[in-house]
Amino acid sequence: MEADSDAIADAVLRTFDSWEKKRKPLIRSDGKREWVPLSGIVAQGNGNLTCLAAATGMKCLPQKHISHAQGVVLHDWHAEILAIRSFNRFLLEECYTLASSKHNTSDYVRRRKVEERTERDFQPFALKEEFSLHMYCSEAPCGDASMELTMAAQEDSTPWSLRPVNVKIPPISEPSTTTSEQPILHGRSYFSQLGIVRRKPSRPDAPPTLSKSCTDKMTAKQSTSLLSSLTSLLISPLNVYIDTLTLPSSQFSAAAIERAFSPSGRLKSLPGKYKWEGGYKFRPFKTVTTTKEFAHSRRQKGDLSPSNISSAWTPRQIETIIGGTLQGRKQFDPRGASRVCKRRMWKLALEVAILTGVPAVERVLRLGTYKEVKACEMLAERRKVKGDVGDVLSGWVRNEGDGEFELNGNGVEM
Repeated sequence: MEADSDAIADAVLRTFDSWEKKRKPLIRSDGKREWVPLSGIVAQGNGNLTCLAAATGMKCLPQKHISHAQGVVLHDWHAEILAIRSFNRFLLEECYTLASSKHNTSDYVRRRKVEERTERDFQPFALKEEFSLHMYCSEAPCGDASMELTMAAQEDSTPWSLRPVNVKIPPISEPSTTTSEQPILHGRSYFSQLGIVRRKPSRPDAPPTLSKSCTDKMTAKQSTSLLSSLTSLLISPLNVYIDTLTLPSSQFSAAAIERAFSPSGRLKSLPGKYKWEGGYKFRPFKTVTTTKEFAHSRRQKGDLSPSNISSAWTPRQIETIIGGTLQGRKQFDPRGASRVCKRRMWKLALEVAILTGVPAVERVLRLGTYKEVKACEMLAERRKVKGDVGDVLSGWVRNEGDGEFELNGNGVEM
């Protein structure tokens, strides 16, 4: 049964409404209202639509600070990315519940039978087949999917000429001594250049990053699934793909969506070009619209300012983030590590592997550094998928520099 876009939006909007006031955008002392993007992941199954993850946010970590993050500070807490990370955390916690006792059950995750698992399709858990997944975004994702809206908002919509700024870009798939030269475009600058990979942030006066736009990351998720590298060691990616993306009608540009996400746009050379195993496939989502608007969107009336507050929610817990760190803690303080940061997700994944009794996965998760885990043979197929997508998109740059940390130490909990 096809999901109703208004109902999907409602599921996420109602979740946001349930949050405490301190986790939401404010009205400042000067009367300015804050705005923030909202995103969520909704599961459809058993006659219900249930929000499993929701998040707000619009910031990312400057490239100059990446090496200091040490797995405890988030690189990117835009709402779309934070919602996906929160969804991964929720799935791992469901796996942990199942692994803790044979008597425990999960509404969403199941153990896989021995005969289901192969050398390439090795994960001990799977999302239950009766569920499909849907995503809601209150704003058009930053990057290529929002460029027409950006152009329409300009007082002078004359296309800018592209200033040639070439940098050396290593290929995404495998380390190599060869490089290619591609222009790296800052956020929404040079908006007449369409169908390309863009990086955050969108503001030209903000510190530069190598974080790809939400459009580009969501484009990749159509092939890698919603699962992160760590989660994909434990859960099969086979059916963990977005079925529909719901956007407000005001944020929908048919030309932009088709170009950014569809097999007839910038991905037209992807279908049939590569052969993938391990449950991976190119599964483009359908984009649908809703007339419902988020109360704290950029389209609310009055003098607006962007919010610095981000919040990440699952049915199990909620937390508020500022600067990639838990609110109230200093940036880079291990005690401020979010539940969805690399280090805490790694710890949780290892605990699940130990409790489940999968020695091969446990050995991988006991490797010395996070970088070594990401480079393991068990993730080779996922790396291939991501590399193939990166080759088609062109201009995808690794956001490296935060992979040398070890799991133990720093007092970070699971």
